[in-house]
Amino acid sequence: MRAARLIKMVLLLQARPSMTGAELARELEVSERTVTRDAAALSEAGVPVYADRGRAGGYRLIGGYRTRLTGLGRTEAEALFLSGVPSALREMGLADAASAARLKVSAALLPELRDASHTVAQRFHLDAPGWWQEPQTPSLLPDVAEAVWDDRRLTVRYRRRDTEVDRELEPYGLVLKAGVWYLAARADGPQGDFRVYRVDRLAAVGPAPGEGRFRRDETFDLPAFWEERAAQFARSILREEITVRLTPEGARGLRHVMDRTAVEEAVRSAGEPDGEGRITVSLPVESAEVAYAQLLALGPEAEVLAPPELRERFAAAARRMNDLYR
Repeated sequence: MRAARLIKMVLLLQARPSMTGAELARELEVSERTVTRDAAALSEAGVPVYADRGRAGGYRLIGGYRTRLTGLGRTEAEALFLSGVPSALREMGLADAASAARLKVSAALLPELRDASHTVAQRFHLDAPGWWQEPQTPSLLPDVAEAVWDDRRLTVRYRRRDTEVDRELEPYGLVLKAGVWYLAARADGPQGDFRVYRVDRLAAVGPAPGEGRFRRDETFDLPAFWEERAAQFARSILREEITVRLTPEGARGLRHVMDRTAVEEAVRSAGEPDGEGRITVSLPVESAEVAYAQLLALGPEAEVLAPPELRERFAAAARRMNDLYR
């Protein structure tokens, strides 16, 4: 623990002209007294750490000292590619590895390039969770992430509606979609199918019996797999169909309230506009209840023609709205 902290302290001082005791304490997550002791230990070990006294003082390396401890480990190198997603790194338990990797890269750069990480961080940031929802980190995510990195089989207990099922999985990859973590895994051994599991529905996770590791299928493409499964899921939940008459404004706004792919296909298949400039489309929807909530956002720009029950519900809503604003 202390050895890693001392190395990190050297890398920090190598990447910057000087640092105050308070700055080092904050970066190393220790007290300033510990920083003083660590600096003394480094000096005794032959690392030329010099302490400037006074209000403007701090710590610096003298004599052009350069450490050779800049080689990236595998975990650090892998974490570096995720360093633009800090929240994801924290949730997977990789924040320390990414921090060490960034320090090593900074230490290896020329002085005029060492502000590159700060420059990029000030200009690009990824905020993965959707609006108006508090992101929740699944408690078992670090264990799952570790198994994904190590190609290690897992036994899991998975919640499905009101029941729990036990599975043995080969965890291939993790996907963060709109603040929700998903696991892409092969179930039931090398000949099993690839499936998607919500990490927050895992009730228990443990190592699989036996050897524990699996041989990864190198042809597996996580982005392509996710894109295909996401499209399948979107199609699978659209089980009912409605008929809607739309103004040009309603046709433009429809893709913002319903499934974009389904809307684009429906609009392409629509006939010519009628005398009022409206088009009639047939739309697959999750349910009449969901369609009611979605189409309310379009107001008079959308007229439901079928099914009759949904049309009557909109007519009743229009009457109540009229009474409210009359």
